[in-house]
Amino acid sequence: MAVQVSESDQIKQFKEFLGTYNKLTENCFMDCVKDFTTRDVKPDESSCSESCLQKYLKMTQRISMRFQEYHIQQNEALAAKAGLLGQPR
Repeated sequence: MAVQVSESDQIKQFKEFLGTYNKLTENCFMDCVKDFTTRDVKPDESSCSESCLQKYLKMTQRISMRFQEYHIQQNEALAAKAGLLGQPR
């Protein structure tokens, strides 16, 4: 069963994605690019940028996993509480 996402929600999600992308790009650029005397990207700058991106992706994945774990725990706790409240004494 497919979930319909409204056009305004899609636009909102895309704006959030662009904001995150722009922030990540700016942070990695500021941290990694140091030489403006040439148009070429230096190997150490490229390596730093790749590491920066990988670190961000791993952090995002870890946060998502923790959030899911927390959400599951909260749902289990609510289900257990509802189960206890629903049982006759």
